[in-house]
Amino acid sequence: QVQLVESGGGLVQAGGSLRLSCAASGTIFSPNLMAWYRQNPGKERELVAGIWSGGSTHYEDSVKGRFTISRDNAKNTAYLQMSSLKPEDTNVYYCLVKIISTSSGYFDYWGQGTQVTVSS
Repeated sequence: QVQLVESGGGLVQAGGSLRLSCAASGTIFSPNLMAWYRQNPGKERELVAGIWSGGSTHYEDSVKGRFTISRDNAKNTAYLQMSSLKPEDTNVYYCLVKIISTSSGYFDYWGQGTQVTVSS
C-alpha cells in the first residue's frame, strides 16, 4: 500500500513563492507518475504538473514558466516549486502517484490535499 504525505501549503501574497512536497511511502514500482492536481468547486480535478519516473514532465498551460515540478527518486518525493503566484492559483493541491503495471493496468494513490491561498 502506498501512502502520500503532502506539505508546504500556506498563505502567500501575489507574486510570492511556495514549495509543495509529496512524500510517498511503500513500494513504488516504475514506471510511475508523480503529479499535482487541483480542483475548483463543481469541477473535476485538473492536472497542474506531472513528472514521470524517467524524468519527463508536463505542465498545465496556465502554470508554464511559473511552476517547476521535480522529484527525488531515492526519497520517493515530488516537489512543486510555485513562483509568481496569482490569486487564481488559490486551491487545494492534491498529490497523485500513478503506478503503471504491464499486467494490471495502473494504480492511483492520492494525498489528502494541501491548501494554497494567494492573497491579492
